[in-house]
Amino acid sequence: MKVVSLFSGAGGLDLGFKMAGHEIVWANDLYEDAVETYKKNLGEHIVCEDITKVSTEEIPDCDIVIGGFPCQGFSVANWKRHVDDERNTLYKQLIRVITEKRPKFFLAENVKGLTNMEHGEVFKLILSDFENMGYVVKYKVMNAADYGVPQTRQRVIIVGVRNDIDFDYQYPTPTNDKNGKEHPKWVSVSEALKDIPDPDKPNDVLNHTYSKYKLHFNGYLGHRPLDPDKPAPTVTARGDNKGGVVILPHPNGMRRMSCRELATVQSFPLDYEFVGNNSSIYRQIGNAVPPLLAKAVAEQFNVYEG
Repeated sequence: MKVVSLFSGAGGLDLGFKMAGHEIVWANDLYEDAVETYKKNLGEHIVCEDITKVSTEEIPDCDIVIGGFPCQGFSVANWKRHVDDERNTLYKQLIRVITEKRPKFFLAENVKGLTNMEHGEVFKLILSDFENMGYVVKYKVMNAADYGVPQTRQRVIIVGVRNDIDFDYQYPTPTNDKNGKEHPKWVSVSEALKDIPDPDKPNDVLNHTYSKYKLHFNGYLGHRPLDPDKPAPTVTARGDNKGGVVILPHPNGMRRMSCRELATVQSFPLDYEFVGNNSSIYRQIGNAVPPLLAKAVAEQFNVYEG
């Protein structure tokens, strides 16, 4: 399929679609470092611009529009979330593009917390908006760990199929499970990181530097020891490119994860190079859709024969 990507960030969702055999024909994001990261790894087809200022005439026709629309305002991790948060209206830009481009499909990704915000009323409105565009809409909360990602990251994946398209999208069957009964066991964080060398020793690993912010295990987010035999908890993107990000500790409990280690926990390949300072890179990684999860949902479109 020809794919148009909105709120592309560093390219996690797009990489998954590319891995599944699809072609990204146009992408957009406003964050300069993320756009440079995207260009370095995925191509020059990304436009660095505020999507509200982009005319749909500038966007090529496509088979599907995808987007992990900005979710900080929806997140259960954001205690100040509110229905009036201006970031929550950015999904309407996704609607604008879909309405005018009329792709066969769309796929929208967001935090699990979106489904229960304001007792589920916000999510009902969003689903209604999508349906009113003329699409059959379904959704599922998916755990990235079920698809080989060494992280228990739960996200809602919303899929729309245009009313005149004869296709029933089916969500992918898990490839891994918690106890290893029906499928191989979840990938642990120690297994995922075992081949990455110590960042304090000479190495040639890309982006293998880490925050020197000291560890204080006090039970709060980013300050809890990791169980090396389990997937990591959700990688977050709190803070900004100037600092303030909350970075998971390394399983050894001695330091924070390096940018490369955190990217590995998100299932980015080792040769995926990020642009920016450490805080910016951590933020890009935390905002990304895990490529392995994206690949799993993208592959389900491959059976469409229209």
